[in-house]
Amino acid sequence: MYFTKEMRLQKNTRNIFLGIIGILVLAGAYIGWSVLGPTVKAPEGKYFYIRTGSDYTTVKQQLKEQGIIGNTFFFDFMSKRAGYNTRVRPGRYEIKNGSNLLKLVRMLRAGSQSAVRLVIKKNRTKEDLAGRLGRQMEADSLEIIGFLNNNDSLQAYGLDSNTVMTAIIPNSYLVWWDGPFGKLFKRLKDQEEQFWDGRRTDKANALGLNKTQVYILASIVEEETNKDDEKGLVASVYANRLKQGMRLEADPTVKFAMKDFQLKRILRGHLDYPSPYNTYRNTGLPPGPICTPSIKTIDAVLDMPQTKFLFFAARPEFNGYHNFAETYSEHLKNAQAYRKALDELIRSRQDSNP
Repeated sequence: MYFTKEMRLQKNTRNIFLGIIGILVLAGAYIGWSVLGPTVKAPEGKYFYIRTGSDYTTVKQQLKEQGIIGNTFFFDFMSKRAGYNTRVRPGRYEIKNGSNLLKLVRMLRAGSQSAVRLVIKKNRTKEDLAGRLGRQMEADSLEIIGFLNNNDSLQAYGLDSNTVMTAIIPNSYLVWWDGPFGKLFKRLKDQEEQFWDGRRTDKANALGLNKTQVYILASIVEEETNKDDEKGLVASVYANRLKQGMRLEADPTVKFAMKDFQLKRILRGHLDYPSPYNTYRNTGLPPGPICTPSIKTIDAVLDMPQTKFLFFAARPEFNGYHNFAETYSEHLKNAQAYRKALDELIRSRQDSNP
């Protein structure tokens, strides 16, 4: 078949046109895949953290370094269209493997971060608490301990560096990862005020104690026994001693004063350690708690039975329970029985391991 020059020109034009269309289709498919395809990868630990004060360039660089995005061209393109390049929000963001770039940019722009489930259990010192919180929050342990020791900051809450731990009710909290520790502390203080509802406050008043005193007493009880069913009895011993003006003489306060929580036996030489927390040297409650007691322990103190007990000693069966006594002579018998059993146990272990 004979093709004229005009026909050949038309065919070439059509081929060029179809080639351009093909290129545009491929380019569109590539762009669509880059923006809407499952190109986003989850980082190690599945969360991406943006610290307070970070700028867009830093965020983009960290996304690339952590392998969350493959390149920055389309991230830049989408961020500028969404206005994210001028609207960076700090936080802890959950990045799901196989998500797309559009969802990623929208999430970051909206600040749709994932809350931290903050579980606070027993902490003996402010340093313990600061260390544990610092591993879970943006604020580091130095910032946290600085706040907890700053009486000027605490004055607004009616607290000082001794009583500050009474604001910490061990529980599970959903909180935002970012921000200064003062923001988190306000949240914890709000929860503490809700905890001390009218019912608990009335119980404290009936005991002749305020909520701070109940908390401090509960911290001593927490360290004295792990048995929930005898915490009220232990609390009654200390409450009776307070009423009679006796020294509490609580061994855990000596450990706290010395910051030596590995002590197994409190010896006579330990009792003279100079500290306002040493209840062998000072009358009344210590100036602050010696740990963060559980809610169960606080409620056990509030619901303590009325007794005449002034003493207690560990049972010689080593079952974690105590024998309680009203008189010192009765207490001496209980204490002697425990010491005898303990000495025999030590000797038997030494004999079996010469």
